[in-house]
This record gives sequence, C-alpha cells and structure tokens, in this order.
Amino acid sequence: MPENRTPTPAPARRSTVRSLLRLWPYARPIRLRLAVSVGAALLASFALLLVPMVLGRIVDGPIADHDLGALPPLIALLLVLGLLEAGLFYTRRVILARPLAGVETAMRGDLFARLQRLPISFHDRWGSGQLLSRATADMYTMRLFLTFPLVFLIVNSLTFLAGTALMFTQDWRLALIALLPAAPLMLLTRRFEVGYSGAARRAQDQNGDLATVIEESVLGIRILKAFGRHRAMAERFRGQARALRRTELRKAGLLANLWAVIVGLPELALGCALAAGCYLVAHDELSTGTLVAFLSTALALRWPVESLGWLLAYANEAATASDRFFEILDEPLPAETAGPTAAAPVPGPDAGVRDGIRLTGVRFRYPDAPPDGPDLLRGIDLHIRSGETMALVGATGSGKTTLTALLPRLYEATAGTITLDGRDVRELPRERLRELVSVAFEEPTLFSATVRENVLMGAPGAGPERLAAALATAQASFVEKLPEGVGTEVGEQGLSLSGGQRQRLALARAVVGDPEFLVLDDPLSALDVHTEALVEQALRQVLASTTALVVAHRPSTVLLADRVAVLADGRIEAVGTHQELLRSSARYRELMTGESARVPGALVPEGSPTR
Repeated sequence: MPENRTPTPAPARRSTVRSLLRLWPYARPIRLRLAVSVGAALLASFALLLVPMVLGRIVDGPIADHDLGALPPLIALLLVLGLLEAGLFYTRRVILARPLAGVETAMRGDLFARLQRLPISFHDRWGSGQLLSRATADMYTMRLFLTFPLVFLIVNSLTFLAGTALMFTQDWRLALIALLPAAPLMLLTRRFEVGYSGAARRAQDQNGDLATVIEESVLGIRILKAFGRHRAMAERFRGQARALRRTELRKAGLLANLWAVIVGLPELALGCALAAGCYLVAHDELSTGTLVAFLSTALALRWPVESLGWLLAYANEAATASDRFFEILDEPLPAETAGPTAAAPVPGPDAGVRDGIRLTGVRFRYPDAPPDGPDLLRGIDLHIRSGETMALVGATGSGKTTLTALLPRLYEATAGTITLDGRDVRELPRERLRELVSVAFEEPTLFSATVRENVLMGAPGAGPERLAAALATAQASFVEKLPEGVGTEVGEQGLSLSGGQRQRLALARAVVGDPEFLVLDDPLSALDVHTEALVEQALRQVLASTTALVVAHRPSTVLLADRVAVLADGRIEAVGTHQELLRSSARYRELMTGESARVPGALVPEGSPTR
C-alpha cells in the first residue's frame, strides 16, 4: 500500500503565544463577550478568595470569644459568596457559548473556501485526511481553548497574583515559604512546553494520516474486498494507530511528570508553611484565625496552580491546531489578474475575435518533479480553429490529460501562452474562464446529491429544458428509471451507479451549459459499443457549435474530430485528419491499429475499424 501524503511539518521551534495570537482576528468580533466572561470568572475567583478571610474572622471572632450570636451573619456571608461564585461561573459559560460557535463556523468557512481556491497542485500534495482533521478536530480544539483554557489562563494567573498578595498581608514569612517552588516550577513548565508542543504536533499529524487511511478504506472497499487486501489495509491501520498511541502516551507521560511536580512541590511547601505557622501560633506571634485564613487562601490557590499543567498542555494543543489551520490559509493562491485596462483593451471571447484555442511554446512540469528531469510538456504548439473539434492522441503517460488541464488553468503552464479566441487565459478572471471552458474528466466524480444537482453544476442557472437536453445528449435515459428521476440521490462518489452511468452524467454536466470551449478527456471509455454509438451521434450536434479538444484512445472517438494531433515526447508530433495521419504518421498507425511503428508506409487493411 502506498504511504500517506503528509504535509510539511511545522518548524521545530515556534512561539506558542505567537501561534495563539493569530486567532485574534477571529476572536475580535466577540472581544466584549470574552472580556465579560473573563471578568465574571475573575470576580468568581475573587469571591472564593474572600472565603478564607471570613473563616479567619469566624475563628478569631465568634469562636475565640464564644459569641455564637455573631456567627449567623458570617455564615450568611459565606453562603452569599458561594452563590455569587456559582452564578458568575454560569454567566461565563452562557455568555460565550453562542458567539464561539460562530467563531468556529467562520474559521471553518474560511478554511473550506481556501481549499476550494487552492490549485490542484496543492491537493496533489496533501492527503485528504490531513485536510479533514484540520476542518474538524483542530477546529474543535481551538474553539474549546477559547471557551475555557484561554479564560482560565488569564483568570488563574490574576487569581494567583491576588492570592499571593493576600498571603503576604496575612503573614509575609509564611508567604515566602509557600512561594519557594515558584522558580523551579517556571523552569519545569518551560521545558515541558518545548517537549509537549512537538508531541502534540506529531499526534495531530498522525491523526490526519489515520483519517486518510479510514477514508481510503471506505471509498475503496470494493477494491480491497475484490483483491483480498482488507487484512493488509487493517494492518496498515493498526500500525498507524499504534504509532498514534505511542505519541499520545508520550504526551500523557510528559503531562503526568509535570502534574506530579506541580502538585507535589506546592504541597510540600504548604506543609512547611503549616509547621512554621503552628510554631508561630504556639509562640503567640500569629493568631489562630490568621493561620486558618492563610492556609485556606493557600488551599484556594491549589486549583490555579494545579491547573497550570493542563492549561499549558491545552494551550500547546491549540497552538499546534492554529499552526495547522494557518498552514492552509498561508498557502499562496494562484495569481489572479485584473484583466485589460480601458486604455489597452485585449481582444478576447467577449470582443468578437474568433481564433479558437491556440497553444504556443507551452511547457509544463509538476512542482514535485525531480529537478534534473525533463519537462512533461516541452514546447506544445497547437491551433484548434474556432468551431473545430481536435482529437488528441498519444501513448499512456505522454501528458494528454495534463495538457487538457492547462486550458481551464487547473494547472499553470510553466512557460508559453494559451489563448482562447485571442485572449491569454492568464488575463481572464478564473470565474469567467471556468464559464467559457467546460470539462469532462476520464474519471467521473459525482457528489452526494441528486442527479439534477450533479448535472447542473455545469450551469447552475439552467432550466429543466437544458437539463433534459444534456441528459439526452449523454444518452442518460436510465435516469427516468431511477426511483425519483432527476431528484434521486446518487450517493457518495455516485457509487450507486455503474461506471458508464457515472460517465454519462459527467458528460451531461459538461455540455449542459452550452460552453464555448469543451474539453473531453476520453469521455466514452466506460460505455458499451451500442451506447457509445448513440452518445457519439448526439455529441456531434454539440461539437458542431463549440470549439473542442477531445482526448481519444479509440478510433471511434477519433472519428468525432475534424483533425487529430499526436502528442509524443512532450511535443505535438503531427496534426492532420484521421486518414492523413494513417498514411503519414507511423506513431499514429501504431496507436490506432497496434501495428509496429517500425513498418513505414504500411497500409490499413480493408474493413479495419480505423477506416
């Protein structure tokens, strides 16, 4: 099984704070609610810090003086503080729930929009599971960080400072003892952050690879079962799951070590402070109530201190998720041109010039091709006259499909120019270019939608008549027999249909918009002979009113064209009619009849399907 494509890893050293700050443009619209949420949580924490002071007052007052009459107001104050704390925490959660769901929606929308605009070369490099995990798990991680860890990183830090100041007002000696672990804890958390951020990134990437394996297994289940490879895929899944498990266990180990120290050192310091406090009380240097208040304050600070490990861990998870999210948004989009100016108009499809499709000196190489390897296309010169249908033939791997993908700019030509009716495709806005050029791919892709929705992707504004005409051209009469006709859901990838049915719907999608330029990549390969003949007959009417480039592997498809171009060694080797090339091109004869190219001037036998 091939290995999953994985994205370029993030730099080993990066600032967690800087990564999280990149989320601010999305959080800015809800900054007021965030501030109110932080304020409510802070007030709740301060209310909790008032409890030790009340307890100290109770011990040094009503209990020490045996005055039970003074006890009820203080107990009532404790109850009020508890209710206030609960109400403020409730307010904090409620005030953020809805707006943060909106933030997540906005981020997911931007990510999806970016994925739609990024070039095909980007999608060639990235596994679908990696992209899926960024749109789901990473989004959830970032939203949860904004909901809870972000608020409490701020609140717990301020609470710790306020509690520390309160302890110093109670007794500075005990406060110094309690704060002895602060310096080693700061060093430990810094070391933890460096190790944990790397493990978090590794885990999230491995999770994306695992999602890719699951997706490929589900979509390719027929192949896996047909070739008995389900066990191999299961073993591949288990291997990647075990790798993810090891990474997660490493994360858990790092967090456990940090938590043990974060909990252990303060407890040890608190024990020392308790011993020192008892000594001071015994020597009348400290009141019992003050000691109780100090210990209660220190215990109230246990949560802000102990939560530090979990909050830092989640902050690193969120920072990694932010890095992965912005890796997609930072990908450069294809250059978009502003079009011609009024002072220097450029002729084009809308200007009345009819020059058809012209490729001049076109070169192309894939971005990940070896630097010392040759270009796939090495100087294509080809002119398809306006209203003409040109068939493109060539050996497997010669670059036919790649060449057709250059016309609608699914890939960008490395060099040379491509013009449509005299206008460079690079000067056309992509939206306009995709309106002019319609494509039917050899591997038809259908979506989890109705037949109508799939076909009308080629012309969203088309009415029922054009839909019916496109289905008739593609000989898709089988649609009438579906349970709900054109309203029938075809299922994911259209797998509820046969290969030929999917190909006919893809062809209908290409022709429904009456495009000015039509690109067909072997559109009839999955059809039986009878259906192919019917589709060809109907397709001739469509081709008569458009300029078309048709990739062909069979003589029957070639005969749809006015002329034929032979692609070989990255160049157009010959152009002519079918009969002309049979006489003059040995390579073309070999492609069409299978006879060896070493037999020059061979004649095509009578009755051959190529005649």
